[in-house]
Amino acid sequence: MLDRDGPIPVYKQIAEMIRERITTGDITPGEAMPSEAELESEYGIARTTARRVARELREQGLVYTVQGEGTFVGEPDVPRAPRKTPRYQRIAEEVAERIRRGDFPPNRAIPSEKVLMAQYGVAKATVRNAVAHLREQGWVFTVSHRGTYVSAKEKWPGTTRNP
Repeated sequence: MLDRDGPIPVYKQIAEMIRERITTGDITPGEAMPSEAELESEYGIARTTARRVARELREQGLVYTVQGEGTFVGEPDVPRAPRKTPRYQRIAEEVAERIRRGDFPPNRAIPSEKVLMAQYGVAKATVRNAVAHLREQGWVFTVSHRGTYVSAKEKWPGTTRNP
């Protein structure tokens, strides 16, 4: 239970809770600690507070961060636990499936970054990576200052193009 009015800063309290999970083996070496978005959701904190939690644990030597991948328990030379498909790819796959089903028709916008961030509980960078992945595959195109739209069906992956 967080004491939001007490003398110990909230980020230190959360860092202590995660440290306890590490020492009891609930989170093992090489495994990712909860993401900033997960910490925000679980503890009702701001993103900056979640970052301070990770920094506190890094300073204690309990975790290390790999840019774009997450924060992991242990020393940097500890092999990371095998990860499933990266979160941004899973998001891209779900959006692509919704495009296939017709939830998002061609030449219509997909949900905004803010909507996708809230829907999936992820950071803006994760959403941007998902959209970039969709763009690379041909599912969507982006119009500067307007949004990202579903491509014409013939540009979708696996669609045979006429010569």
